[in-house]
Amino acid sequence: MALAADIMKGGFSAISARAIQGQVNGAVAAAGTTQAAATAITMSTIAVTSGTGGVRLPSAELNDEVAVLNLSDANITVYPPTSEQINELGNNNGFLLANNTAVKVKKFTATRWMAFLSA
Repeated sequence: MALAADIMKGGFSAISARAIQGQVNGAVAAAGTTQAAATAITMSTIAVTSGTGGVRLPSAELNDEVAVLNLSDANITVYPPTSEQINELGNNNGFLLANNTAVKVKKFTATRWMAFLSA
């Protein structure tokens, strides 16, 4: 994604440039032990800083991306939206994201997400 300053060089306002880049929440609490009970992600970039449960990806359009950084003291579970799947995990199944690691997920079909894990 381009820097906001670069987007503004194309004639967009600062507000429009930030909207194009997406929103950030740097203090999300993971919750719940199931997909339905997991904390719903509402922004394109989040940092989980507390909690021991999971987070659930938002309903999205093709090519949408979400970045999740786990800064909590526990492993968390990242779930897809209802009736969707991440990689080959099967519908509604999440995966563990270890503390101090990140994942970027990208929606590439109507019901599929691909995940790119950090080291």
